[in-house]
Amino acid sequence: MMNMNLFLLSVAAMISVASASSPTAVNLRTAGDFVILAKAGITNVPGGVITGDIGVSPIAASAMTGFDLIMDSSNEFSTSEQVVDGNVYAPNYMSPTGTKLTTAVSDMLTAYNDAAARPVTSGPFQGEGAGAGATYTNLGAGEIGGLTLTPGVYTYTIDVRITGSDVTFDGQNDPSSVFIIKTSKNILQAANTNVILTNGAKAENIFWSVAQEVNIGAGAHMKGILLVATAVQFITGSNFVGRVLAATAVTIQQATITDPTAATSSQPTRRGLRGLQVA
Repeated sequence: MMNMNLFLLSVAAMISVASASSPTAVNLRTAGDFVILAKAGITNVPGGVITGDIGVSPIAASAMTGFDLIMDSSNEFSTSEQVVDGNVYAPNYMSPTGTKLTTAVSDMLTAYNDAAARPVTSGPFQGEGAGAGATYTNLGAGEIGGLTLTPGVYTYTIDVRITGSDVTFDGQNDPSSVFIIKTSKNILQAANTNVILTNGAKAENIFWSVAQEVNIGAGAHMKGILLVATAVQFITGSNFVGRVLAATAVTIQQATITDPTAATSSQPTRRGLRGLQVA
């Protein structure tokens, strides 16, 4: 009996350690139906490709520029040659689109608050490249280029930068591993730098919680879920796999934006809000 109790205590301890090292994913709810969702508009400089649904709310469809939108016969969504395997939604389209967008924006804000409130992972940093004594608070003095990050919650009171070289996310052979990088400042990624995923890490499980702005440089490759309180900008030739959920506006300059589900699927299917249920 004592041996069994010791075994159970050992298992409980291992579970506790695992939970501490890999946080639970942020629940996007219906906001996760969009590859781009913004409250104040989406500005597009033609030349890139967006894979997945995009939408704005509470601002009207006129705040989505550079798409040459074509209204569907249902009047519930529009389409664009630059939005493939997805549709375009606005609150001034036919009901129930407006209601569903209101719910999605509310879910987006809930997800942002969830990520921003997560407690930082305690103890020494378990990844590579930061040197002795590094922790999950202001790791690398904000410069994460050149680091290999392991699952956990990383907290910053300064800009997070990917400027020196590429940053690697190591899933440690766990496809459900979660990374949360939260900052009260900005995310700045230099031109031609990359976010690299290894050992099972997935773009859909990397959450960037940003109180100010995100700026992705020309030719840079970014991955993850951007939960942003202000603006997001993708410069010419940049590439993003994930979701952009912004409380203000998104600017896209000849960039490629891909739904993380479509990026890992060999046969993406066309989806639309008409079949979705409001949570």
